Amino acid sequence: MIVITGASGQLGQLVIKALLKKIPASGIVAAVRNPEKARDIEALGVQLRQADYNQPQSWDAALQGAKKVLLISSNEIGQRVSQHQTVIDAARRAGVQLLAYTSLLHADTSPLGLAAEHQATEAALHASGLPIVLLRHGWYSENYIAGIPAALAHGAVFGCAGDGRISSATRADYAEADAAVLTADNQAGKVYELAGDTAYTLTELAAEISRQSDKQIGYVNLPEAEYKNVLIKVGLPEPFAALLADSDTGVAQGALFDDSQQLSQLIGRPTTPVSASVSAML
Repeated sequence: MIVITGASGQLGQLVIKALLKKIPASGIVAAVRNPEKARDIEALGVQLRQADYNQPQSWDAALQGAKKVLLISSNEIGQRVSQHQTVIDAARRAGVQLLAYTSLLHADTSPLGLAAEHQATEAALHASGLPIVLLRHGWYSENYIAGIPAALAHGAVFGCAGDGRISSATRADYAEADAAVLTADNQAGKVYELAGDTAYTLTELAAEISRQSDKQIGYVNLPEAEYKNVLIKVGLPEPFAALLADSDTGVAQGALFDDSQQLSQLIGRPTTPVSASVSAML
């Protein structure tokens, strides 16, 4: 039995669909905060169990009988470490044979502010004594593709990434890799640096948007503080704007580049190029 935490999220749903290509639905449990809002997942034939990162008492029942668990990192930045610890503790009590965690690309050395909670979670996993595998995800292409409508409206892609290269892949690519690890033998102790096969700069992304849209789109590189203010002006909350600007600065420092091709090796095909993601959005 494989339990997926945060299963109603975007990544969780894709992992379940990828698992269903490999194992029967009866072997999959979707741990979700609100089962009433996850009936589409239940319709796939998997078992729903209620479990909330903020309700520690809910996890013993959620992980009952689990052989493997995929701990998908919480999206509540600032609360992640304690929430993840709740699942780690429950997994230890359940005696799971493998606990997989979706961490951040090169989490141990990453300059990104986002890395701190992943580093703390990885330390907690090592301290747990459980058999663990780290699935360090790079950037999702969707993180940038979502900004295409704004780029078309303003005639530019804005950022503070300089000429930093981004080895992104689609969320579905990462989900396939996660499912491949969960269904493979002898994964305990492994660390996967997962990233797209082909890297690009934001200048190159803007050029690709221009090519496909027949509109002149450039890349405007700003100081980090100025880029953060731009994001706030378009309606993002200040903490999230600060996080995105910090991440772009990390891109300039090489934080989201990786050419090991471990992701494509796991999924048995090339990762989805960003040009295909641009096309899908347009």
